[in-house]
This record gives sequence, structure tokens and C-alpha cells, in this order.
Amino acid sequence: MAHTTVAGYLLHRLMEWEVDKVFAYPGDGINGIVAAWSDADPEKVPKFIQSRHEEMSAFEAVGHAKFTGRTSVCMATSGPGAVHLLNGLYDAKLDRVPVVAIIGQTDRTAIGGSYQQEIDLQSLYKDVASEYVQTVMSPQQLPNVLDRAIRVAETQRAPTAVIIPLDVQEAEYSPPTHDFKMVPSSLGYSPAATVLPDEEALDRAAAVLNEGSKVAILAGAGAREASRELTHAADLLGGGIAKALLGKDVVSDELPYVTGAIGLLGTRPSWEMMRDCDTLLTIGSSFPYSQFLPEFDQARAVQIDIDGGRIGMRYPYEVNLVGDAGEVLGALIPKLQRKEDRAWRDTIEKNVARWWEVMEGEAMVESDPINPLRVFSELSPRLPDDVMLSADSGSAANWYARQLKVRPGMRGSLSGTLATMGPGVPYAIGAKFGHPRRPMIALVGDGAMQMNGMAELITIRRYWEEWEDPRLIVCVLHNNDLNQVTWEIRATEGAPTFLESQRLPEVSYAGFADSIGLRGITVERPEEIGGAWDEALSADRPVVLDVYVDPDMPPIPPHATLEQARDTAAAVAKGDESALGIVAQGIKTKAQEFLPQRDKDS
Repeated sequence: MAHTTVAGYLLHRLMEWEVDKVFAYPGDGINGIVAAWSDADPEKVPKFIQSRHEEMSAFEAVGHAKFTGRTSVCMATSGPGAVHLLNGLYDAKLDRVPVVAIIGQTDRTAIGGSYQQEIDLQSLYKDVASEYVQTVMSPQQLPNVLDRAIRVAETQRAPTAVIIPLDVQEAEYSPPTHDFKMVPSSLGYSPAATVLPDEEALDRAAAVLNEGSKVAILAGAGAREASRELTHAADLLGGGIAKALLGKDVVSDELPYVTGAIGLLGTRPSWEMMRDCDTLLTIGSSFPYSQFLPEFDQARAVQIDIDGGRIGMRYPYEVNLVGDAGEVLGALIPKLQRKEDRAWRDTIEKNVARWWEVMEGEAMVESDPINPLRVFSELSPRLPDDVMLSADSGSAANWYARQLKVRPGMRGSLSGTLATMGPGVPYAIGAKFGHPRRPMIALVGDGAMQMNGMAELITIRRYWEEWEDPRLIVCVLHNNDLNQVTWEIRATEGAPTFLESQRLPEVSYAGFADSIGLRGITVERPEEIGGAWDEALSADRPVVLDVYVDPDMPPIPPHATLEQARDTAAAVAKGDESALGIVAQGIKTKAQEFLPQRDKDS
């Protein structure tokens, strides 16, 4: 098939790479590519998925890549469109997600002439797409640049960028020739079947792990394909498994030795395990907060990671193994000795069981109007087996991390390292395009919803009827407060809430959903929560759950420091408008950790 223009060949080449969707927003800098779409057979080019904003296109591509494991593509015009992509691409960079950005540019004849919407895109993108960013200056250059951008994105798990001036898009395509200074290209990429360290390194790692009596395991997103090997190793070592936030779906929370999240949003069992262990095994995680790991002179440690550039930098590891998590664990397991003394494992399981009792108790603490923990607690047993979950940054991430029990087959993600506001809803859209037969739930705060979630409901309205399973639920924690920042100010600065900064205008999110043809459900009383989830999970179209929650329920970790507690008290003393609510909810919630729990069988 002949491709008259460079733009037409671009769309054809993407399809050859099995890229069947492009998350994009139009503009005159990519008019040549958009025109190629309009002239093409829809069955032979990728689907153009239009967001409401270029940043959302990037987030949707990140969500699609995270939930499918495939390289995803976003596209925007030159100038402002290119700028708008950056936040989503930085999200991909920091969470190590393969995304290719295709960006328009002014004509070659105008570059360097301070032309309208001209930006030095090579300089602008040299950090976010540091692994590969290139401008296509001739038709013959396109195949090699595009192919390399895709391969680099896949091999480095990173965003890359292809910049195409408008006149190049519109030019007649001709392939590279067998001549001097022509660079040919080819399709395809087959990763190495085995990536393993040598036997001596495996023996040293096994010796460290075998000699330990209190083993703690930290698993991240890099261990997602190694859950079977991970649980086998944990059983042999008699240890527990804590999870970095991006690794929440790596192993089931129903396993009695899985301690849950670690860090600022973490659980007490994870904190206790790291506090008391004598050996640490980290797998597929670059968790940054070393203060939540064992003291540096406390534990011997082993790390496994596929990326040698990110290994050995979060803890003084004795053995650093570079390789695929599943393959390395598979080679290591025969060298591990089963620990017959299970006292350490028994302690971990006891702490985990106690933690879930505490979480249930905290979720049932009375609030005005609704305790946000209960929203998540009531959802957890109702989660479909194949559900996909996204959480936005903010207090929603706290309850996602602590209250939800993820089971095998479920998937979940959020902006883990950049921790940017706003990806919850566009992640959900990207995930649904990747898995249109699976239900999706986005858990977001009202700040993120006002920032961009409401606009992307329009995108959902446009496309939802194409999905075989129509269920996409956006649960909004409605408290008219930028709640996470409010609590950070209280806990770390000892300052009362600055209302002009933190207060949000009242909006009916359910009403907005109804107005555009989706389903809106308003929840104002605790006893309505369970029924609302049931209704949303059985709906015939996407649903917005608009849940009015108490902003005074503190998202403070169970191992909060004395300094944080003191500074929160100082905020109360300075006359914080919510002082009484803070004190009351803080006391009632923390009390759940010390109240005797009823025997479940009684």
C-alpha cells in the first residue's frame, strides 16, 4: 500500500507496531497528521481518542500503558500543546512507563525565526524524554526515528518524543535508500528471555537470606509478574511482604502475611515489620523513603531489580542482583532454606489480623456527614474479581492504600512518584480503552475532580458506548476541601487551615454527570453507602458517586511521629476552624487501635 504523505506513513507504521489507539488533541501544528486520519480507512489506522486537554491525553496514555503493559502513544500540536503534555509525560518518566509523544512543530523554514507558537522543543523535552527525543527533518528519517522511539520506550520503560514539523508531515513520503548517510530501520523488538546475575551472586544473596531469622520483604511494581515466586520465597523465608504504593496489586491483601502499604500512607504492620526485622529483601521497588526501612545498621539486605541504574541506592544493600524479578527469584528459590521457626511469621500475621480489625473499627467511627474510610471499607468486599482501580493524589490515596483489600486478578495504580493531582479519571479512561470488558473504578477527591475530572467526564460520555462492559465508576470524596494539603499544613507546619487556599466551591458532581447523560448518585448518609456501590456496580452506564464526607477525619499514618502530633495540636491551639472536629475524630479514630476487638465468631 502506497502512503502519499509522511503523515500517512506515520499512521501506517504505528499500526505495524500494533499501536491501535492514539490519545490526542488536535491543533494546527499536527494538521497534516489529522488530515491523514480523515483520508484513511478507519480500520487501517489507529483510533484517534480526543481528550478535553493535552495533559489528559498524556495521562490517558500513561493509564493505558500501566494497565496493559504496552507502549502507548499521545499526540499534541506544537507550542502550547507540547507544553501541556509535559505533566503527564513526567508522570510516565517517574513511574517508568513506556509512552511515545508525537508533537507537531512549525515549518522547517520558520524554525529559529521566533514564529508563532514556535518553542525549542528539543530543549523543552530534553529532560522529560531524556532517553530519546528527536526531530524528523526529512521524510526518509521518519521510520528510524519512530521505530527507535518505540524501542527505547519499551526497553527503558520511559517516555520518548518524536517532533515532526508541519511541512514534513505534508511532504511526500519516500523511504530511506541504500545510500551514504541514509539510516534504514526495521520493525519489532523481542526482549531477552533470561536476565540473570551469575551463580556466585545468587549464592551470596541466598546466604544472607538464609542466615536471617526475621526477614522482611518489600515488593514494588517491578514484581508484578512474579507474584507466584514472591509468595513462594516469602513462605520459605517465613517473612512478611510489605508493598510500595505502586505495587499494591502485586500480591493479594488476603494473604495473612501481607502487611500492606509502606511509608507515609502505610500500615502499622509494615512499619512494625521494618522496625523489628534483621534481614530485608527488596524486589522491583525504588521506594524513596529510607526512614520507613530498617535502621542502616539493623538489617542485612538484598535487592533485585531489572534496572541496574536504580539498584542499591535506597538502602546499604549487601547484595544487588540485576535481573527480571520472576527469573531471579526462580533461580534463588532452590538455594533458600525453609525456616522451621515460624515465630516471626506468626507475629507478622497477628499484627496483620489486628490491623484489619482496626481498619474496620476506624471505618465505622461516626462522622458528619460520612466517614471517608467507610466509603472504601464498604467497597472492598464488593470489588469485582477483575476490577481495575485508579486513585488520585490526595486523601483518596490514603484510603485506597489502607482500606481496600486487593485480590488476585485485580489491578490498581496511581501517580506513584510524581504524585500529581488529576490522573485518576484519565487513567480510568486509558485503562478502559485497554480493557473494555473489565469494570473500572476511579477514586478521587473533589479537588482533583474540579481540576480536570469533570471535563474528562465529557470524554467518558463520548466514548463509553464503545466499551463492552459499560461500568466506569468515578467516586468523588466531596468535602469542599483540599484535604491532603490541609492535613499536611496542620501536621508539618503547625498552622491552621488557610481557607482562601483550601476551601473549594460547592458543586454537584452527580448533577453534572446526570446533565451529560451519565448516571449520578448522591450519597449523604452512612447507611446509603453500600446500596450506592451496589447500584453503581450494576449500572448500564458510567456512574459518578458523589459522596459527602467529613474533612476532619485525619489521614495520619498509624505510626505518626510525636512532632506531627504536636504540630497538629499547635494548629488546633491557634484556632483552626475545624479544631473540635480534628480533636474528636483524631481521638475516636486512634482509639480503635487500643479498643478490644470482638471475636468475629462470637
